[in-house]
Amino acid sequence: MKTLNTGMPRSVLGHVVSGAIASAVISGAINYKKYKNGELKSCEAIKDTTKKATQGAIVTGSAIATTNYIGEGNYLRAITSATIGVAGVYALEIIEEKLEQKYLTNQNLQLEEI
Repeated sequence: MKTLNTGMPRSVLGHVVSGAIASAVISGAINYKKYKNGELKSCEAIKDTTKKATQGAIVTGSAIATTNYIGEGNYLRAITSATIGVAGVYALEIIEEKLEQKYLTNQNLQLEEI
């Protein structure tokens, strides 16, 4: 099986940090604009920016690990790395959904008590 020359292996951890920073800058700017336009509350903007930065870190680290494994010709590990990235982003979506359900449920209970 032929290997694809992807260059020198890159630091996964370094790219995780880079991905988090890049995602935070992009989503922070977008959410700040939405906040200034009254489309988002500040807490929503912060929550979304934090989530997107975390997802960016996961995806970037996964992509770099995947590329490193492709360069080694280890396609099974490459697929595994990509799958871990997808699972990480999906897990954050589920966690957010569950926290929102709990928060909204608690908020509704407080409103009913008043």
